Amino acid sequence: MNFKQIIQEIYQKVGRINDPGELASYIPELATIDSTKFGVHISTIDGFNFGVGNCHDKFSIQSIAKVLSLCLAYQVLGEKIWLRLGVEPSGTAFNSLVQLEADSGIPRNPFINAGAIVISDILLSNLENPKEDFLAFVRNISNNPKLNYSNKIASSEKAIGFRNAALCNLIKSFGNIKNEPSAVLDFYFDLCSLEMNCKELSELFLFLANNGRNIFDNDTVLSKSQSKRINALMQTCGFYDESGEFAFKVGLPGKSGVGGGIIAIHPNQYAIAVWSPKLNEKGNSYKGMRFLEEFTTKTQLSIF
Repeated sequence: MNFKQIIQEIYQKVGRINDPGELASYIPELATIDSTKFGVHISTIDGFNFGVGNCHDKFSIQSIAKVLSLCLAYQVLGEKIWLRLGVEPSGTAFNSLVQLEADSGIPRNPFINAGAIVISDILLSNLENPKEDFLAFVRNISNNPKLNYSNKIASSEKAIGFRNAALCNLIKSFGNIKNEPSAVLDFYFDLCSLEMNCKELSELFLFLANNGRNIFDNDTVLSKSQSKRINALMQTCGFYDESGEFAFKVGLPGKSGVGGGIIAIHPNQYAIAVWSPKLNEKGNSYKGMRFLEEFTTKTQLSIF
């Protein structure tokens, strides 16, 4: 499979599309990003790497970090985490309060904001130095000691995070948040502010294409069963209420973020990251979604 030629061809094709999307302007710092940026990078299990466009420009990975915090919580607490949250698609917006009320404070899945806030609470209760320990975990599985939070992005989100505060306090009222909401939210905003480029992101997520084993040192990050379950959740819940559309058109486990990034996994083969900041009406990168649909169509490589 000539990934290099295929990616170049699709990148040129999608790059010419008139992008009707909009920046995530409700987070002030994200509203300042150059909306014309567009990058793609693929990393394969057998060591092939290739990128085009703005694949070396860093961006805020936002909700993609929810996969990483879930993996660490799963590593630390095992199957007990599923006592605190579900594994079903939400069918509502990523920041909806309605479902929480109906389900007595149990978030529908770990990738909506409420679910990621509960995961943050779990990590806060089980890690000695949560921010430092989470960052160390991400740096280790990426083999990249330079990865870091963005203070600008985190501060920007904290300044306007009223709805997330409402989510956290509502969950707390049902007894599913154990720590002080202010501490949970502080950690949650920091983890969402992680910055990477497409190359770093695709390399980082190779462990989920490698049955839970770190591609760089072969250490076990998650068991094969746990890795399978994380991929299953990305397949069914990774794109807010557009997850079914992504499964239908692309056919890969993946996760998006409102910073415009998308990571997609093909188990036992590759991880591919796409970044284009303008979002469609569902909050996913417009060009990123189009690129990945074209990519799996052209390569005929999906999990189905």
